[in-house]
Amino acid sequence: MKKIGFILSVSIFFLFIHFVTSYAQKRPEGKLVVFHAGSLSVPFAMIEKAFEEKYPDVDVLREAGGSTKMARLISEVGKPADVMAAADYTVIDDLLIPRFTDWQVRFASNQLVLCYTSKSRYADKVNGRNWYKILQEKGVIWGQADPNLDPCGYRALMVMQLAERFYRSPGLYGRLLASRSEAAIRPKSVELISLLKTGNIDYAWEYLSVALQHGLKYVRLPDEINLGNSEFDSFYRLAKVKVTGRKPGTWTVKTGKSCTYGVTILKDSANKEAAVAFVEYLINPEGGLRILQESGQAPIIPCLTGSVQMYQALPDVLRKLVRPQ
Repeated sequence: MKKIGFILSVSIFFLFIHFVTSYAQKRPEGKLVVFHAGSLSVPFAMIEKAFEEKYPDVDVLREAGGSTKMARLISEVGKPADVMAAADYTVIDDLLIPRFTDWQVRFASNQLVLCYTSKSRYADKVNGRNWYKILQEKGVIWGQADPNLDPCGYRALMVMQLAERFYRSPGLYGRLLASRSEAAIRPKSVELISLLKTGNIDYAWEYLSVALQHGLKYVRLPDEINLGNSEFDSFYRLAKVKVTGRKPGTWTVKTGKSCTYGVTILKDSANKEAAVAFVEYLINPEGGLRILQESGQAPIIPCLTGSVQMYQALPDVLRKLVRPQ
């Protein structure tokens, strides 16, 4: 009987080891829904391809749009998503935490530029010193993203507010808005690219990475106003833009700060295993962050999260790639 008991114990032990090993080696599979900022479309297409090569049983389904709009599709419309990547991490803070997620990881930065083409009016004259005068010239048509739907929209307004202070030109912000074409405001900034290339508008506010990815000419602005250098955050904070709030009919004020992208996994993710694997790949310096770098967007290495509490709420495998700020 002792021998039978010993054999039974050994068998159970090896079955347990087999179960644990099989579980640990289980690879993600199934559909993975990723909502992301329109400005991430080019690098995320490459990240999707690389991720699916690594995990061939996962089918990544991406949906791009203005970050605020995408977050509201989750919080207000109830559209299912596993991962949300926003051009402004505060969109996650404001619209998704704490009901839909407990954390966000900041993984990349950017800056605003004024894009144009060789067909744009004054294309041969515009530069980093006179751009705000060019935008006010008669016949010039310029556009931006909707500030209520896309962070690039309210960031463009912040740049123009800061320009008034930086160039010491009282009333400049109001004059620039008066010269803006309301018809050239789009739900997401990348929609302006086709208008630029077809000559329907002369200038558009975009991120530097988008300009590089789409081969657009652009005016690079001083660091003091381009929202791309965290050393100037104290000056950026002087810019404030009123946008629609968490609930319909409410308003909130966005305060200027350097452009920082954030990503999270939703609490009700239908494929948590694949979601964790995707974010792990995204924030890996040898994975998604390298693709972002090669696409003209500066990665944050190591990635950051907003607090110790957020850090502790991260899935275990993500903590090694993140530090609390």
